[in-house]
Amino acid sequence: MSSSLSTQHIISMEDLTAEDIALVLDTAESFKEVNERRIKKLPTLRGRTIINLFLEPSTRTRTSFEIAAKRLSADAVNMTASASATVKGESLRDTAQTLSAMACDLIVVRHKYAGAPEVLAECMDTHVINGGDGMHEHPTQALLDLFTMKQSLGHLEGLTVGIVGDICHSRVAGSLVPALRKVGARPIIIAPPTLLPARPDVLGAEVSTSLDDVLPELDVAYMLRIQMERAEGMPFPSVREYARLFGMNSARLAAMKPSALVMHPGPMNRGVEISSAVADSDRAIVLDQVNAGVAVRMAAMYLLLGGESGGAAA
Repeated sequence: MSSSLSTQHIISMEDLTAEDIALVLDTAESFKEVNERRIKKLPTLRGRTIINLFLEPSTRTRTSFEIAAKRLSADAVNMTASASATVKGESLRDTAQTLSAMACDLIVVRHKYAGAPEVLAECMDTHVINGGDGMHEHPTQALLDLFTMKQSLGHLEGLTVGIVGDICHSRVAGSLVPALRKVGARPIIIAPPTLLPARPDVLGAEVSTSLDDVLPELDVAYMLRIQMERAEGMPFPSVREYARLFGMNSARLAAMKPSALVMHPGPMNRGVEISSAVADSDRAIVLDQVNAGVAVRMAAMYLLLGGESGGAAA
């Protein structure tokens, strides 16, 4: 296996081959061990500068990237929308050229508009990681989800994963479906018709409009967050009705395989897409996903900046 990625950026899951994904997951395995040490620090990226350009609100993803950079001894600089010149009218292209002139080595970008990471990659002579762009993709979320599944179930090939909820607006689903296909898993998107895209077949996954019909087939039920801040305009009768038909509760968990697990990208709306009883059960591995995020993002940064997998946890 190669010791470097076949791409200079991680903007879309289409940038990564199956071999790239395996390399990221294997490298993350060694970083997971580092994160369990008392001193959680490596000199690997000392002297490198990583900018977290988060032009859309985020807590979990931004913090995860910041911790990952610092544990590799990189100089991590956080920039938010309120602290950037974009609030003064500066274009994203001008921001990119300004940051490029500061000679940073890698930039992580979160933006409300799809395509923003590609603009940065075109304008900057630096590596770019997409930390979530609009309703498009969130590739490192998909990678950490794959890592969590593999750690918990022992393999990825042959798994059946149901992705449940607002598929139409989900950048998590936008990355997870192609990621699962690349590793030989079977994705099923599950949602009411009003929360499916106009052409769900384009995603490359099987489609079901009934969670209960497919529950017995699933190895993983991946519950997407209902965006409560937009719930008033959501195309379903009520949050209560959504929870009744598509929420993961104890009865639905009992209908799944005994080995099946529940995942959620967070933050969870308890009582909507997932009940408290399920969220707090040992079959919900949401906190494992959070833990995996740091190791996987360390691996992504390390491999893009020229690290060799053999020395990852030295």
